[in-house]
Amino acid sequence: MHLDFRSPSLSDIRSDMLRTYKSLILAAAVTLCCGGCSFSGKGKVEVPKGAWLPGGETTNTRLLGSNAFLRPAPNLSAEEDLAFYSGNAFFNQAWVEAPASTTARDGLGPLFNARSCSGCHFRDGKAEPPEDGKAPFSGLLLRLSVTGKDGPVPHPLYGGQLQDMSGSDVKVEALPSVTWKEIPGNYEDGTAYTLLQPEYKIESPAYGEFGEDLMISPRIAPHMIGLGLLEAIPVERLEELADESDANGDGISGKIQWHETSSGKLPGRFGWKADAVNIDEQVAAAFADDMGLTSALRPGDDCTETQAGCREAVNGGEPEVDAKVFDRVVTYSRTISVPVRRDADNETVLKGQVLFGDLGCGSCHVPSHTTGESKSAALEDQLIWPYTDLLLHDMGPGLADNRPFGLASPQEWKTPPLWGIGLMKAVTGHTRFLHDGRARNIEEAILWHGGEAEPVLNKFKKLAVEERTALLAFLEDL
Repeated sequence: MHLDFRSPSLSDIRSDMLRTYKSLILAAAVTLCCGGCSFSGKGKVEVPKGAWLPGGETTNTRLLGSNAFLRPAPNLSAEEDLAFYSGNAFFNQAWVEAPASTTARDGLGPLFNARSCSGCHFRDGKAEPPEDGKAPFSGLLLRLSVTGKDGPVPHPLYGGQLQDMSGSDVKVEALPSVTWKEIPGNYEDGTAYTLLQPEYKIESPAYGEFGEDLMISPRIAPHMIGLGLLEAIPVERLEELADESDANGDGISGKIQWHETSSGKLPGRFGWKADAVNIDEQVAAAFADDMGLTSALRPGDDCTETQAGCREAVNGGEPEVDAKVFDRVVTYSRTISVPVRRDADNETVLKGQVLFGDLGCGSCHVPSHTTGESKSAALEDQLIWPYTDLLLHDMGPGLADNRPFGLASPQEWKTPPLWGIGLMKAVTGHTRFLHDGRARNIEEAILWHGGEAEPVLNKFKKLAVEERTALLAFLEDL
């Protein structure tokens, strides 16, 4: 059965437009009149100039609510706009096994995790882990590796990612599960909280035992908005922010995940460990690893020598995702717009904005950047507010996945952007955060911070209830 998630009803659209009316008026006023600083001359807290429109001229100011992540950047060319909607169709429609009469969308698997991109990125939002802990893990992936001579390498029997779905004539690799352990804690004022810590198991292996040196790294599918803007942040800006040896002594030592490519050394920007240098590479990896679909960038299947049925299965062409389809899905992924802020001038939100800076959250979640060169001219020279530095930071042993990747240690993760997180409930129906979805809300995501962020965490835990409420209100408005 195919569900078209991209066809909101007229009543949906009308409801969303009514919800955004206030934001539109205020955004226009701020764009024209804001003084551009955190405090006015009289000490009054103000919204920073441009912050109402996180994506600059590319910001979605038309739809919020459940449709908040569905809009193309409004300043695209006519050609890009057509490519966006064509890419949107291929992003949402299910791929099928080969051979099939639907030749443009066949070649799925034979081992895979999802039948469509939207199977993991529902309405372009973030995925959630399974509540009951059982497979299939829709949008939650388990990366696999074992110890190699020069570092971790893909598992020799199962490859680099566990696939818990398969075609009709191929055995599923194994069945993953997760159990949740509650960890109690308290704020300094005595308020109690609990956190969820996951424990993963992989059972019923079909192609041999995994071995004692197996390393597992869970990865939840992130939301899709503003990717092209992140891609357009200049390398020089990332180098300016990087401080691997903490030369300024502030306790923050973010570093770039450098990749050696045919174009020279480039910084990783996408994936939880900054795995991919650009959107093309990220899309190719998702097609190959998540759906078993080959492309010009990833011409090989993730079939190991022991998986004979996988290697012998009929393919859907060479490559299975042709250049035209691939380019349109990339254009779609690059140009999904970021939604407008909703309540940035609210008194409580403004108090939270100040606390965000005072606590030091902005040291890693750097508020704003100006974009540079892009494959889409519409995304260039935009003042954006993603609240990320795209750098790797030590987040402490509590979030470690026991699997290094490139320059990232098991405890290091790329700073995720914060834009859109307050709309996650409306878009996806859940509020699960962090790289494996363990946090049930934004507050729990903060409480999991450690490593470089531990001083910030300690300050957060000392806040009064009203201050914590204000900080969370600010984050909910991003």
